[in-house]
Amino acid sequence: MQNLIIISNEKFSQTDNNYFCNNKDLKTLPEGLSKFFKVKLIARQSGYSQFFKLNNELLEIKIFSNILNFLSAIKHTFAEKNNKYLIISLSPYTFLASILLLFFGKSKYLYLRSNGFEEYKAILGFVGPAIYGVIFYLSIFNTNLIAVSKRILRGKLGKIIQPSQLTQTWLVNRKKIKPSKPKLLYVGRIRKEKGIFSLAKIISKDLDLKLQIVGNDESKSRISQSNIEVSKIELDEQKLIQFYDNHNIFILPSFTEGYPMVVLEALARLRPTIVFKEIAHIVEDKKGVFVSERDLISLKQTISYILDNYQTIQSEIENQTLVSRKQFIDNFAKILNEN
Repeated sequence: MQNLIIISNEKFSQTDNNYFCNNKDLKTLPEGLSKFFKVKLIARQSGYSQFFKLNNELLEIKIFSNILNFLSAIKHTFAEKNNKYLIISLSPYTFLASILLLFFGKSKYLYLRSNGFEEYKAILGFVGPAIYGVIFYLSIFNTNLIAVSKRILRGKLGKIIQPSQLTQTWLVNRKKIKPSKPKLLYVGRIRKEKGIFSLAKIISKDLDLKLQIVGNDESKSRISQSNIEVSKIELDEQKLIQFYDNHNIFILPSFTEGYPMVVLEALARLRPTIVFKEIAHIVEDKKGVFVSERDLISLKQTISYILDNYQTIQSEIENQTLVSRKQFIDNFAKILNEN
């Protein structure tokens, strides 16, 4: 079985011989690819406890607290012949890893899950895209690109893949309902670029709009508002499904997204979804996803339309096909095996 070296900027924590991360993708993708490759995961070390436990019987995991040890671990893999290298997302750490691989003549795959130009702008302002541009264009040299959408490739050649975390459990016992009042749900990290603080400010002007947030990864929430309830990251699949089933509209207020899998989760549970215009591109041909302006008037109009047409929208959602996690992993492995 061929070696696959996965290089990630994500932070992992370690307790005894167990490893944990906060990004579920960084658990399921390496574990899934372990069916096709002997996987070694090289990542950063977190000083804080993480949530999702990795199966270290399937993976060899190495985490490092500084960039020199991180790069040294990658260089040590060069002694092995015919390794495949997969870099997940671009950051200063993975950029330097990419340059190291380039310098030693190693071909690599780069998996882009989001638009870094938009993310850096949301975080750093007008200088963000220029900084990311340097990282992006230097990193893609002699690189096989894989992305969740064509717009992320910015005209460069690459393979497009549809990620998913959906198991069969998401598609059984789905509830059709006829709601009269909105019960909004957001599942995701509490971060500025995710737009959750923007959404909180909008609905603070109408306390009849209730929002449930699932995804707090800190001991104390940074959002305190009477019409918002905040819960920690939910690790149990069945309990997470219950959150979707107990609400009637999913909302994703992000300023930037590549291919948000929470939208697939909402649609799998027949829940209409609202996004703001900044990420209107994620709608594509999906049924049940609606675009609102980032203001209270437009948001309430969109909510009213959904509630007035709820059963019709649910039927449209039910009749579309959603990619499963198994299909995603199989397609990813196929791309890696093409070269």
